[in-house]
Amino acid sequence: MNYIVNLDAPHISGAIEPVTVDRSVKTRRVGFVLVPQFSMIAYASAIEALRHANYVSERTVYEYVTCSMDGEGVKASNDVTLQVDASLADAGKLDMVVVCSGWNVKNYVTRELLAQLRRLVTHGAHAGAICTGSYILARAGLLDGYRCTIHWENLSSFSEEFPKIEVVPELYEIDRTRYTCAGGTAAIDLMLHMISSHAGHKVATAAADQLIHHRIREGNEGQRMALRSRLGVSHPKLLAVISDMEENLENPVNCTELAKNVGLSTRQLERLFNKYLGLAPTRYYLKLRMDRSRFLLLQTSLSVLDVALACGFISASHFSKCYREHFNRTPSEERHNVLSMERSIAG
Repeated sequence: MNYIVNLDAPHISGAIEPVTVDRSVKTRRVGFVLVPQFSMIAYASAIEALRHANYVSERTVYEYVTCSMDGEGVKASNDVTLQVDASLADAGKLDMVVVCSGWNVKNYVTRELLAQLRRLVTHGAHAGAICTGSYILARAGLLDGYRCTIHWENLSSFSEEFPKIEVVPELYEIDRTRYTCAGGTAAIDLMLHMISSHAGHKVATAAADQLIHHRIREGNEGQRMALRSRLGVSHPKLLAVISDMEENLENPVNCTELAKNVGLSTRQLERLFNKYLGLAPTRYYLKLRMDRSRFLLLQTSLSVLDVALACGFISASHFSKCYREHFNRTPSEERHNVLSMERSIAG
């Protein structure tokens, strides 16, 4: 893509008031590396922030190039194939390399990809990651000694696989020359923050205006919607109990203790769950654990036993029994079905 502003192009009268960028600000060249099943919205959010920074500046503050390992198009998680500008090996000198990935990231980590990323960083490129791209940077050893973040669904499995890396549940994290974000629209905020530091706050806010992005979010804002919004309920004690459940999937708390923690009897807690969610608290808690286990089975290489333990089951056999009752198939069948589907898609 190698975006460069055409200064001779006509501008719509009254569309924008150009923002002056200090001439000492040098153009940065950013390379986006697309990994199969990458998040399209996260990639687009990042690259559009840079495009609008150029537009409001009426100057090429950012050049960008989109790459794949072999220079061929890459299919995103939404099944749309995006053509690229070059292979990663032919991307040229980069000031920043950003890994864009999404679903099933572990299936697409290769020695060549890791080596190319290390090469670019050795030659001075800052390293960035969008969504599960942090996993690839971690595998390359490029997050050792740095803080990072990753999509909320992957936080616990990432922590288990890379215990020496400090991973935080932030919207985005910038630690010196490492830029990581949770994915989705968080990529806009990550890039706008980078633009603000590099080209100036006025450029970043003007670009945000063009994106109809009402404010540049801080990195420490939560990744997920508040429980109140997610569930459509506002009862404070019910929300407090569900929050406790979500924080204790590996070591489940019994319902008597959950009720006691918010000053309710077990019977009162059951009434609340049935009234607002149509489920008994024990069934709701089990659903949370089963949904989490399914994600770990599909998106990590953890053994069935490790998945069971991570979701509060004392044995693989008990876990398999509950899984079959909940999803009408065993954990092993779940994984086999997904692998078969991936092989079919691959061809």
